[in-house]
Amino acid sequence: MPLNTPIERWYGLRVWLVGASSGVGLALAQQLHAVGAQVIVSARRQAVLEDFAKAHPGSQALPLDVTDRQAVINAVMQLVDEAPLDLVCYCAGQHQTMQADDLDLNALLQQREVALIGALHLFAAVTPHLLAAARAGRHPHLSLVASVAGLRGLPGNLAYGPSQAALINLAETLQLELPPQGVGVSLAVVKPGLVATPFTEPHPGTQPPWAQPEQAASAMLQGWARGSFQLALPWRSKLGRRSGQATSAPGFFAWLRRLQGN
Repeated sequence: MPLNTPIERWYGLRVWLVGASSGVGLALAQQLHAVGAQVIVSARRQAVLEDFAKAHPGSQALPLDVTDRQAVINAVMQLVDEAPLDLVCYCAGQHQTMQADDLDLNALLQQREVALIGALHLFAAVTPHLLAAARAGRHPHLSLVASVAGLRGLPGNLAYGPSQAALINLAETLQLELPPQGVGVSLAVVKPGLVATPFTEPHPGTQPPWAQPEQAASAMLQGWARGSFQLALPWRSKLGRRSGQATSAPGFFAWLRRLQGN
């Protein structure tokens, strides 16, 4: 049985993508518009959003800084006053390689603000409205996009990994709590290390299962159509996740050090 209500037809559904100026978010916006969804795109880069809206009639550009709590609240109120939201997807994030012997605390905290705190701002502001829509007979959905960097500790991910781990945990917790109340919840693990985006700094020797954001976006649409919780995790990463989580900490660390030549 699917964990969420499957979304097979998008025509007329109102979709808000937060973090849609590039990468997976932009690819999702393009593909959802192509199948008839009413797409709202948000990010900090206003010019990019406006270009998208001009090129995709019927879509809406809504510039937003997710680290500004009041701005997120205002954006939610503006959108729900216009009409109910059927899908809200948080794709925002930034990635910078950082190691313990070269710590930049300000950059670390900024990554946390965008990746995690911004998601919490959005979740807190929009969830009451999604629950109200569910009580009115709709099938709203909340989706989060995270990175494989959150599955286990990895070299160079001192700043990025912990926030991604928190996002994954948040999505899993929400899946236990919101679907029984009529709100679908899903998680896509598709970011750096999997998809080539402006924020990606791949580790040497890695070969992303998906070279382009369009492939990840397509896999996400397929996952929503199945009513899945876990979206867009390629088979190679599924195997890596299962084996990595099953491996003891000493064994996992030894394997990584061999890969690094240490």
